[in-house]
Amino acid sequence: MKAIPLAIFLTLCLSGCALQPVARHPVTPGISYKQPTYRQPGPGYSWQYHPRQGWGWRHPTRGWDKGWK
Repeated sequence: MKAIPLAIFLTLCLSGCALQPVARHPVTPGISYKQPTYRQPGPGYSWQYHPRQGWGWRHPTRGWDKGWK
């Protein structure tokens, strides 16, 4: 009987631990895709290719994570 409330409690506590899946964008031919090495810095960031720096997180209004130009 105590297992059911415990299961519900654990489900509610651990349900917010999932990471948002990364959407794959079309890649330019000749550029190899690299998976993210760290989690998404915040909502709105997408994994994109930077011509000089390589792959990184980019926000449409805030720009590149880590201050890339």
